Amino acid sequence: MRTSVSSTPGGSGEPRIPTIDLRPWLEGGEEDRAAIARTVDEALQTAGFLLVTGHGVDPELRSAIRAAARAFFRLPVDVKQPYEAKVGGRGWLGPGAEANGYSEGTETPPDLKESLTFATHDPFEDPVVNAEWYAPNVWPDEVPELRTLCEEYLDRMAELEKRLLSLLGEALGLEPDFFSRHMDHPTYGFNINWYPGTEVIGEPQPGQFRIGPHTDFGTVTILDRQAGKGGLQVFTDEGGWEDAPFDPEAFTINIGDLMARWTGDRWRSGRHRVLPPPSDAPAEELLSLVYFGECTPGTTVESVPAPVGRVAYEPVDSHVYLRAKLDSITVD
Repeated sequence: MRTSVSSTPGGSGEPRIPTIDLRPWLEGGEEDRAAIARTVDEALQTAGFLLVTGHGVDPELRSAIRAAARAFFRLPVDVKQPYEAKVGGRGWLGPGAEANGYSEGTETPPDLKESLTFATHDPFEDPVVNAEWYAPNVWPDEVPELRTLCEEYLDRMAELEKRLLSLLGEALGLEPDFFSRHMDHPTYGFNINWYPGTEVIGEPQPGQFRIGPHTDFGTVTILDRQAGKGGLQVFTDEGGWEDAPFDPEAFTINIGDLMARWTGDRWRSGRHRVLPPPSDAPAEELLSLVYFGECTPGTTVESVPAPVGRVAYEPVDSHVYLRAKLDSITVD
């Protein structure tokens, strides 16, 4: 197992965001697997973040999605307008659609980004569930290659999510399918987030971010990000806000509010933000691929009891909980 350390200013050298190589988890012996499970459990109790390598997802696929998405985002607004959607829908989220800081109760300016947002392409048998959580994905005609690329990528994300959830189950000392058995027909979400420079968005307002401080809402988030001065920061009680460690081969993994609740707050929902374009590199452009893991609709999430869990929350319906969270970040 390979572990990297997010440095602590004046630091103790204690790893807060380790890098986990999945290959010895999938192929190694009992000792390797136990060591990885311990590292995961410890990391998720502090920052709620991991880096994961050995995932087998082709970097060329990720680059091809970025190239196609960038071509769409750079189109004139009137060309993008027909694909416009609301938060939680499918299509284009234009400037000003979201303010993630709202989820913490903070009145922030809208986030400095645009997104293409997609979700499951498999309808549900229950018509009520189908009406709320299923709709055909909206694929821009101007970049026809995007659909094939994204559908392949989402297949890879579903496979990786199942592996990660099995690891998380064992990291808690539970059965490997403790979480993954609730993901047979998840809604999931997939955002391609475009963070352009100030030539597109203008000068940021005070307190305005590419994405404001927040925690994610679901189970696990799988992020393929680019390094930048106006990039991802992670919050910990020990270090405050720090730049997230970066490895171009790795996915950045964080757990969301629902998973934290499921573990009875043993694990921490990873608080994070994306900085605005930096003053010394105002033209910086970044593009992230973000897969939001969710459950099969109707899943009851009940906190793991002590001694594993630390807080016994009331059971919740996963998707009633998720809808309330999505509504909280929508800019009216």
